[in-house]
Amino acid sequence: MKRILALDIGTERIGLAITDELGLIAQPLTVIKRKNDAQALQEIKKIIKQQKVKKIVVGMPYDAQGKIGTMGKKVMAFAEKLKAIIDVPLIFWDESFTTTEAETVLLKADLSRRHRKKVVDKLAAALILESFLKAIHEK
Repeated sequence: MKRILALDIGTERIGLAITDELGLIAQPLTVIKRKNDAQALQEIKKIIKQQKVKKIVVGMPYDAQGKIGTMGKKVMAFAEKLKAIIDVPLIFWDESFTTTEAETVLLKADLSRRHRKKVVDKLAAALILESFLKAIHEK
């Protein structure tokens, strides 16, 4: 298995996490501040090339009824733009409560609000990736 990249796409920031070269361990990578889609897409494309990513897991936010809501549609639109400029398969994965879980972890670590804001998105991406890895390794 090769490297897998996970994206936690938000309106202001995109959290990224990546696996080790064996595809077994998820680790937070970085946070991209979204100035505009073109800039964010190019930064992601650069990381995909640098890290030799073979698969991308995109966190999909579902609403309380388990349907794709407003943010989910925005995530899908961004993912479609990404798909158009790369040659790597995208997989949508349920990201329910990952940001909340990441916030909880960071609160327990007693990080300041300012520092939490800088890392919460990449930690959420790592939680999405861990969930995906667990599911594929259980098969």
